[in-house]
Amino acid sequence: MAVAPTYRETRYDEVTVLASANGGAFPYGNSVVVRGSEATLVIDPSLEVDHDPVDADAVMVSHAHEDHIAGLRHFTGAKYAHHADVAAVRSLAVLLDGYGLTPTERAAVTDEIGDQFGLPDGFPESEGVGDGHVFDLGDVTATVIHLPGHTAGHCGVLVEPTGFLYIADVDLTSFGPMYGDVGSSVEAYLASIERVRAIDARWYGTFHQKGVIDGHAEVSRRLDAFAAVIHRREDRLLAFLDRPRTLPEIADHRLVYRPHVDLPFVDAVERRTAELHLERLIAHGQVAVTAEQAFVST
Repeated sequence: MAVAPTYRETRYDEVTVLASANGGAFPYGNSVVVRGSEATLVIDPSLEVDHDPVDADAVMVSHAHEDHIAGLRHFTGAKYAHHADVAAVRSLAVLLDGYGLTPTERAAVTDEIGDQFGLPDGFPESEGVGDGHVFDLGDVTATVIHLPGHTAGHCGVLVEPTGFLYIADVDLTSFGPMYGDVGSSVEAYLASIERVRAIDARWYGTFHQKGVIDGHAEVSRRLDAFAAVIHRREDRLLAFLDRPRTLPEIADHRLVYRPHVDLPFVDAVERRTAELHLERLIAHGQVAVTAEQAFVST
C-alpha cells in the first residue's frame, strides 16, 4: 500500500481543505471539511486522510473512484454518494465493473488498487442522494450539484453562505477531462462544465492538483482551457480518420495518454474515450461507419 504524505489544512471560512502534500496528483487528492454549528461534513476522504480528524457526522463521496473513497474506511458517520454511483461505493466489484476492463486488465487493476489503496470490498451502508440534496449543518448548508460526465453520478458540493463550490474531478488540469468509464459521457461532461460556469462562487475547489481557484472570472478562464482539451482530442481523431480506421486502431493511436504511459487501465480508457467521441461525431455527421465497421471522416 502507498505511503501517504501528510496533508496541510487551509481554511476558507467554514470550509477547510485538507490539501495534499503531494500536490493532489493521483493517487492523492484534496479532501474537504465543512463545519456548521450543528454538524460536520467531510467530502472525498483521500488516501492521505488516514483517520477521522473531525468526528464527522456525514461523508459525501463525489463519485465512485478509488482515490475518492480511499480514506472512507476511517469514518463511522453516515456515508453518501449520488444514486448513479452509490452501488459502486457499496461494492468494489461494481466499481471495477464500471471501468469496462477485459479479464486480464481487471486482474491487473485489482492488484494495483490493492497495492495503492488497500480498500475493503465496499461500503454497503452508503446511501444514495440526488441533485439538490442539502446537508443542513446548522448555520451552513452543503448542496449536492450533479456534474455527470466523468462518471454518471459525479457531483460537486456548493457550501453556503461560504460561497465555496467543490467541483471534484472537474479538476481544470492541462491533462484535461477524463471520461473513460462505462457510465461516462462527453456531452454530459461539456454540460457539467457549463453548469459549473453558471455558479458564481467565491472559491472553487478541485480534488486534484489545482486545488482552490479564487473567483468566477479565473475559474471561467480555466474552464475554457479545460473544455478545449475535449475539442482538441476530436480534431486529432478527425485527422486520424483520413482513411477508414477500426476501433482498436483508434485506441492504439491514443486520444488521452501519451504513447509511453503503460498502466493497466490505459487501454480501457482509450477504448471507451474513442467510442464516446465516435458516437458524438457520428451524431454530428462528421464521421461515417463503413460496411467493414471502420470509421472515416466525412
